[in-house]
Amino acid sequence: MHQWVALFRGINVGGHHRLPMKDLAASLAGQGCKDVATYIQSGNVVFLHREPDPQKLTRSISQQISKDFGFSPDVFLMSVDELADCAARNPFKEAEAKPKSLHVSFLSDIAANADIKALEALRSNGEEFRLTDKTLYLHAPNGIGRSKLAAKAEKLLGVSTTARNWRTVSKLLDMAREQQGPAVAGP
Repeated sequence: MHQWVALFRGINVGGHHRLPMKDLAASLAGQGCKDVATYIQSGNVVFLHREPDPQKLTRSISQQISKDFGFSPDVFLMSVDELADCAARNPFKEAEAKPKSLHVSFLSDIAANADIKALEALRSNGEEFRLTDKTLYLHAPNGIGRSKLAAKAEKLLGVSTTARNWRTVSKLLDMAREQQGPAVAGP
């Protein structure tokens, strides 16, 4: 069995694409997912599955949700090792003490055509960001809701993204460790 973390984009936001976590968990279990555990209502799931190919599993999950619920959310699927590596590479370690000020955007692909100059121009006083492969780290000490950089990041990166605050990233890693015991790598 392979351990996976799935981040669903755009569900349960503003009354659109409503998908209660118990229904999502049941749908995933119906697709052969084992030990399905969800965290908060924004679509964060840790589970086990026999499928080793993340692209194939992502397609399968998205198609089944479309069939079950009538819409196809973007699904960002990664191994727990990939999430642990992302956490370990956090360039803003000091921001971990205030987890709501630190956000990680997971990218659907490498942002080969990212407009870094435009991202830099949007930074407010105190904001920092770092783009690495398929991850954008953003430290927004004045709040993510006030961040112009956060609001326009996806457009300027040129790829689909989904963001999670540091508390969520940490909780998903904790859930994965509980699911597998001490064998799961951590930051």
